[in-house]
Amino acid sequence: MPPPEGFAPHFRSSPLTEPWEPILSRIDPGEAVRLGLELREAHCNGRGFVHGGLIAALADNAMGLSCALVAGALETPGAPPPEAPRRGYLTVGLTVDYLATGRPGQWFEVRPRVIRVGRRMAFADALVEIDGKPAARASASFQAA
Repeated sequence: MPPPEGFAPHFRSSPLTEPWEPILSRIDPGEAVRLGLELREAHCNGRGFVHGGLIAALADNAMGLSCALVAGALETPGAPPPEAPRRGYLTVGLTVDYLATGRPGQWFEVRPRVIRVGRRMAFADALVEIDGKPAARASASFQAA
C-alpha cells in the first residue's frame, strides 16, 4: 500500500520504535508532525489487533515533536536551522482513550494538534486514525528540556 501524499521515512528513530519500522512522517510546516505506518504483525497484540502501547507511544512522539516544531526548535533534514535553540520536550502527562482497533494491512496515522507552547510547558492533543476512521484520541502535557 503506498502511503498518503507527503509521507516519507521518519527523520527520527529510537531503540523503542526500531522494531516498528518503517515509520513515516509528514511535516505540516508550523503546525504538526504526523506519523504513519502500514500496520503489520509487529504492531499487534496476541489477538491480532494493533497494540495500545504502539498507539500511545506514537501519539506521544508525534505530539512532542509537534510542540518542538511550533516552538521553532525542531531540527529536520533539509530544513533551515531551527529559529529557537534546539530543545526537546519531556512528557509530564499522557492520556489515551481507545475508540476502535486495527489489523495488519491497514493505514495507521497520528494527527497531532498543538494547543499551547510556553517557555516551560507545552500542551497537545491528537487523533489516531486507522484507515481514516478514529481509533484513539490522546492528550499530553510536556516540560521543555
